[in-house]
Amino acid sequence: MGAHSNIHIPKESWPSWTWYAIECIIVLAISMITSSKITDSIEGLSPEIQNYVFMGIVGLIFLAWYIGIRGFLLKKKILRNSY
Repeated sequence: MGAHSNIHIPKESWPSWTWYAIECIIVLAISMITSSKITDSIEGLSPEIQNYVFMGIVGLIFLAWYIGIRGFLLKKKILRNSY
């Protein structure tokens, strides 16, 4: 049996940047849900201040993921699969 020249290989046909876009959307969704729960638990905020607190928490979670977790923890040598 020979190999076919028309085999679909997903790695070559799927654009790699879409994984970063999917990750960004997931991180934004999780940070918005978490921020809304945290902001709702804080009592005595006016609606204007509540919006600033909401977006501030979203920004902190987003930056913590991309700078802290993804930037430093996920780049460790122990996590790489280089045999």
